[in-house]
Amino acid sequence: GFYRNIILNNPRKRNALSLAMLQSLREDLLHDVKSKDLRVIVISAEGPVFCSGHDLKELSSEDDVKHHSQVFEICAEVMTLIQKLPVPVIAKVNGLATAAGCQLVASCDIAVASEKSQFATPGVNIGLFCSTPAVALGRSLPRKVALEMLFTGEPLSAQEALMHGLVSKVVPEDKLEEETMKISHKICESSKSILALGKATFYRQMTQDLDTAYKMTTQVMADNLTLRDGQEGIEAFIQKRKPVWSH
Repeated sequence: GFYRNIILNNPRKRNALSLAMLQSLREDLLHDVKSKDLRVIVISAEGPVFCSGHDLKELSSEDDVKHHSQVFEICAEVMTLIQKLPVPVIAKVNGLATAAGCQLVASCDIAVASEKSQFATPGVNIGLFCSTPAVALGRSLPRKVALEMLFTGEPLSAQEALMHGLVSKVVPEDKLEEETMKISHKICESSKSILALGKATFYRQMTQDLDTAYKMTTQVMADNLTLRDGQEGIEAFIQKRKPVWSH
């Protein structure tokens, strides 16, 4: 009961991130997110394609520039929202993730993929370079690997994605649910308030230089100890008992 499973459920359209899908995803991510009971969010999908990226029919000349901008703006909002949420977000990938779908995987805190999964940014092949997916890709992968994906559109296998850091784990398809739940349950054993502080601090320090990052995180560690669960965790360790979190 501590995790929310958000399922992309339009397999007929390869779970494309249409404007409606993006709006729904944003709503589901934000729903009751401050509740003590919510500790982790899992994003999965129905069908053989995890997510094919934007719905290209919405990007044709039939719609105006204002509509196109709206699609890209809400997509960027959803991707940045994932990292701003106070709970970890896990992508459970079983299939192909391309363009903004690959961006979605790269934007999640953790990604568990089945062995059959593949990842690509093929926009260059249709004349629409994956510039917004490149933001997430460039922050998850080595620069030359990301640029090869962006310049050629060629996919990475699940094992290649693991080797380069796009995903956290690769497992057989029949073990995907089990492994994702194992990670989720482990997260749920910790204090929500401590995890929220840690997640926010991690992404903040990643944009800073080394000295600034250490100065900021040194203060956060001290602040962490003033939190109720910070003290509870220390006391429980000293007393050799399990902590009782207030979250």
